[in-house]
Amino acid sequence: MVIREATRTDVKGIATVHVDCWRTTYKNIVPDNYLDNLTYDSREKLWMSVISKGKVFLVENDQGKIIGFANGGKERSGKYSGFAGELYAIYILKEYQGQGIGKLLLKSVVNELKKIEIYSMIALVLEENHSCKFYEALGGTIIDKMEIEISGKKLKEVVYGWTCIHNI
Repeated sequence: MVIREATRTDVKGIATVHVDCWRTTYKNIVPDNYLDNLTYDSREKLWMSVISKGKVFLVENDQGKIIGFANGGKERSGKYSGFAGELYAIYILKEYQGQGIGKLLLKSVVNELKKIEIYSMIALVLEENHSCKFYEALGGTIIDKMEIEISGKKLKEVVYGWTCIHNI
């Protein structure tokens, strides 16, 4: 496996992972009509824009297929005093989860945050997502919960915080 910074030529693979992960991770959490309407094309456009503005890290399997990605940067909401950074996204195809890949991707984002002198961060996660255990195992503590709405369904989102990311 290889972890590297994504380039514009990787957007198709990143978009595929993004859509496929939403459809497996959020099945029975997010309404089916929302998941059914996710398109690879729309996600390609999204990730082309994201990659042109900041760093995205991806992981490839031994055959060169993109199987996961993550990105982060400055905390976007401005409402979490003491938390300067944010993990924006981390997705790994279901069949590759539980192998330590998430931690490696997260470390890539954390190392990038440290380069821009950010040493704390948050991550927003749907409360029903089984990956909450992942964030807790890495020292994330719940600092907030909020209600969001996706396709007419009210969901709870948990905000995990790390006051110090040095040990991630």
